[in-house]
Amino acid sequence: MSAKEVDVILIGMGPGGEDAAEKLAEAGLVVAGVEARLVGGECPYFGCVPTKMMVRAAGVLAEGRRIPDFAGDAAVRPDWAPVARRIRSEATDDWDDKTAADRFTGKGGLLFRGRGRITGAGEVTVTSESGEQVLRARSGIVINVGTDPAVPPIEGLAGTPYWTNREAVRTEQVPGSLIVLGGGAIGSEFSQVFARFGSEVTVVEAADRMLPLEEPESGRLLAEIFEREGIGVHTGVGATRVGYDGGTFTVSLGEETLTATNLLVATGRRTDLKSLGVRAVGLDEDAKVIDVDDRLRAAPGVWAIGDVTGKGAFTHVSMYQAAIVIRDILGQDGPPADYHALSRVTFTDPEIGAVGLTEAQARERGLTVRTGTVQVGATARGWIHKADGFIKLVEDAGRGVLVGATSAGPVGGEVLGALAVAVHAEVPTERLRHMIYAYPTFHRGIEGALQDLSGE
Repeated sequence: MSAKEVDVILIGMGPGGEDAAEKLAEAGLVVAGVEARLVGGECPYFGCVPTKMMVRAAGVLAEGRRIPDFAGDAAVRPDWAPVARRIRSEATDDWDDKTAADRFTGKGGLLFRGRGRITGAGEVTVTSESGEQVLRARSGIVINVGTDPAVPPIEGLAGTPYWTNREAVRTEQVPGSLIVLGGGAIGSEFSQVFARFGSEVTVVEAADRMLPLEEPESGRLLAEIFEREGIGVHTGVGATRVGYDGGTFTVSLGEETLTATNLLVATGRRTDLKSLGVRAVGLDEDAKVIDVDDRLRAAPGVWAIGDVTGKGAFTHVSMYQAAIVIRDILGQDGPPADYHALSRVTFTDPEIGAVGLTEAQARERGLTVRTGTVQVGATARGWIHKADGFIKLVEDAGRGVLVGATSAGPVGGEVLGALAVAVHAEVPTERLRHMIYAYPTFHRGIEGALQDLSGE
């Protein structure tokens, strides 16, 4: 079997890998992209894009139900059909990646359909239904394999027709009832969406609170909102057994048993480095993530970007890392990777945005921590019936700069922008106190949080 010689091999064409492959091809390199599923990765087909269509549709329903409190009468009748149609036709092209694939090959890239495995220094073997193809890279290999849903080893779960995010996005019907295992960002977003479309939803989170990676206040707020909207919340307990009788799921939580027509597993993500063959280039095949330096180098001639690096399972992180890898391969100058102001948003209602460190993380690093918190209700007066949310600031008092912040509330993710700039640029909190914050806006709450921070 003859090997195909190229400059760079991209294993996995998620958002970051796709962007890197296209830009390197535009720069004149011979680039081979290897993809076993869809060019574009999880985000445009099963993640960010279709799920935000779902979130937006559920939000419109919620707004419609508020009309009697503000502007007259309204009868809201949920209909999932337009949502499913938009996801299929507008967001995913019926889960067809032809547009993305053609964009890459149109720039001169070589697309290989199949599963890529590193079989030597600078060498990748692609396995597909048609056989095997060996690729050899003159400049290096970029790994962007992403992650798959992590399914816990719960007794009775295997072999049942449970959902992951992929089945939930594809559904053309709202489940009559739904148990969601996992109260993180993915589980929380799906829970509220389906509940607002009429499903009876119960969330089970093994940690002691919802959104366990965020501030405790965020988890408490979301649990309160969910309970108000009729969503059951069980925290601090895990599923011990799952049953399915052909029409109904049962989930055992110790002494309590839940039942529902559908079960969504949203308990995290995983990757299989062993099947990727990373041992061939000296990497630990049993590790959960690939360790990289600040130029995303994993080994000589090997870079990694995206979820597999463990720096944040977000499209914006993958794209950010891709830009650094592109510069490194092309020998261009530019800053190294820096994650101290990493932003993330959970697109529930209210939105929960966060940047940088939580209070607990800052204390774990030995910082002298001060916090300031304000509720958004006063800022929101007159905007909606009841504005739920808060802004919390985490300051390194020794340096007088913010190292983290949370913006929870209506448009919480948009308010986060100002806080992300403050954390990224290490703007002194004293300078932030003397800004002029427009009234009446949600971002004006930052001023109130700064006052609380200083004890005013």
